[in-house]
Amino acid sequence: MLNIILFGPPGAGKGTQSEKLIERYGLLHVSTGDLLRSEKANKTELGLLAKKYIDEGHLVPDEVVIGMIRNKLSGNLLGPGYIFDGFPRTVVQAHELDKLMTELGTEITIMVSLEVDENELVKRLLKRGETSGRSDDNEETVRKRLEVYNRETSPVASHYSRQGKLSVVNGLGTVSEIFDRICNAVSDKLKFQVG
Repeated sequence: MLNIILFGPPGAGKGTQSEKLIERYGLLHVSTGDLLRSEKANKTELGLLAKKYIDEGHLVPDEVVIGMIRNKLSGNLLGPGYIFDGFPRTVVQAHELDKLMTELGTEITIMVSLEVDENELVKRLLKRGETSGRSDDNEETVRKRLEVYNRETSPVASHYSRQGKLSVVNGLGTVSEIFDRICNAVSDKLKFQVG
């Protein structure tokens, strides 16, 4: 199985690139953002709780997110692999994901980290907020989300770096240029594993 974690701060382009990777490799998309937005839209208890955390610029608690991921993966054990978009967001989640993947008889192949300058991220997120109407895409909340990312989420890259699975990719340029860089990183990792 090819299991990719697409990593990076809010606004790095993970959603856009995930769609292209799914098309290229036939992977199952695992997006906690999509799962949480669906829960919010359906006004479930989990969705309302998640909305409160997200609107305040905080991360949804690990145990809630991990349970959702476990349910998603357990229901889809066959196939070419997964692309994780927006997960794991903490080192605890990374350890839990590694354990879950081992239980399922597979492992993370590569973490691709999209690197984008903070000013560019703010610009992208504010633009997205104008068009999407997402309540969490205003400047104050965007900056708070980036602070939370830097403090709580960026250490996840070190976790996968220690495993030799981290590949850092420049997240600036056209969608196609960034996609080519990601595909090259995946190809290089697969060649290394075979060799």
